[in-house]
Formats: sequence, structure tokens, C-alpha cells
Amino acid sequence: MGDAIHDNDDSPRGLYFLVDLINTVRDGGPTTPAALRAVVERHGGPSLDLTETTARQLGEAATGLSRILDLSDEDRAAEAINALLDRYPARPRLVRLPGRPWSLHTRTPDHAPPVEWLLSTAALALALWLGERGRCAWGRCAAPGCGRYFIDAGRRTPQRFCSTRCGTRVRVATHRARQGP
Repeated sequence: MGDAIHDNDDSPRGLYFLVDLINTVRDGGPTTPAALRAVVERHGGPSLDLTETTARQLGEAATGLSRILDLSDEDRAAEAINALLDRYPARPRLVRLPGRPWSLHTRTPDHAPPVEWLLSTAALALALWLGERGRCAWGRCAAPGCGRYFIDAGRRTPQRFCSTRCGTRVRVATHRARQGP
């Protein structure tokens, strides 16, 4: 089993997978084995043999990981990530997928349950991203009524919204409020 953690193009692919999984569970999307397997495979992860029980465990793990993405204090985030690394040690490997450059992946023993793969992948991806960025470069959308998680891959001002759509919606609402009736 393995999932891309970080490619050479400065995109945190493993983290995009993680927020997609968390947002799927958070949004009340289906947490059936087929639905969660589709999220994993959409991001180039392994084909997981999920049962109703292991799908539920992945959903619960995703909910637990969202607590880290709610942190904005680097020290607290580092403590939480280190606790994950202690409990679910990642076994990093360089892997070259067809048509792609070498990238860092995690490996878990073949007999490990899917939730252990998810948590070791998430721990390593979050640790690398926090270490590279020096801050919690992730968050929850500030748009009223949204609250979806995102990974901040920008270089300048910290990201506040999960999408351009949410950011535009807030800017338009602010502009209209200033204009008055």
C-alpha cells in the first residue's frame, strides 16, 4: 500500500487526498466502502479492500484528523502530529509512478488495516507540510455556511477560503453590504 505524500512540483498530493476524505465525511457524503475507496483511488492511492467496518474506521479516523486541521498553533499541531507518528509510524519510500517523477510514499505492512495506512500517511504528510511551511498551512473555509477544509499551497498571504467561489461570494457580499440598500 502507498500514497503519494509530496511530489517534486511543490503540491502536497497526500494532503489534498486527506482534505477530500475529511470533507467527504464531514459533508455527510456516503461513507460506504465503495465511496471511500473511490476517494482514495481518485488521488492515486492504493486499491483498498474495505468492509463496512473498515470504511467506518476510515471515516472516524478522518474525523479525528480534522481536529489537527482545526489547529492554527504550530506547537500544538506539531505535538498532535508527533503523537500520530508515534502511534502510526510511517515507513517512507521513494516511488516512481508511471509518467511521474520520484515521490515520497508511505508503506505499511500488508497485514495492516486500512486505517493504519491512512493515519501513517496523514502523519507523514502533515509533518512534512508543517516542517516545509513553518506554519499550519491548512485550515477551514471562512465563508459563512461552508467550513470545508483546505490545504494552503500559496506562498503569500495565508489562505482563508476553500475555493475561489467561496472567496468571491464573501467579497461580493461585503461589497454589497458597504454599498447599502
